Amino acid sequence: MGGLIQPSPSTDQRDTNWTTIGIGVAFVVVVIAIIALLSRSEPKSAKTPHPYISNIKLSNIKMSAAENFVGASVTYIDGTITNTGDKTLTHVMVHVTFKDSMGQVAQTEDVPLHVLQTGGPYPDAVDLNASPLAPGQSKPFRLTFESISAQWNHEYPELQITDVTVG
Repeated sequence: MGGLIQPSPSTDQRDTNWTTIGIGVAFVVVVIAIIALLSRSEPKSAKTPHPYISNIKLSNIKMSAAENFVGASVTYIDGTITNTGDKTLTHVMVHVTFKDSMGQVAQTEDVPLHVLQTGGPYPDAVDLNASPLAPGQSKPFRLTFESISAQWNHEYPELQITDVTVG
């Protein structure tokens, strides 16, 4: 009968198992804490807008859509940019906010503003580096969007100039 009855495990073996499990759990907690500390980024400070932005005016805003050569729809926002300041503009970034039918943000994009040059049968959108905007000058501009969220309410988006480079 001695072979059918197994002796009960000793209390030393049970204590060793719980100690090993406790050390494993503590190790995992420490590793997670280290990863959490290393992945935390410093809080981003709010970037102050360039003071020259107040000298830039966007007007005569119009929207249009067309199909590109692949058959996809491309949306354009055209208008006029005016430099009312005393410096030459060489770069302008625009933050564009498209809203949904509930007035909530459906999509946002930061896009560079391109001015339109008419040298051929069609206007060509070029960066302001190639065609700077002198003080007191106005030029037609274009913002191009390859895709816009399906939730967009098809109303004019909000345009906000976020960054400029002056020369």
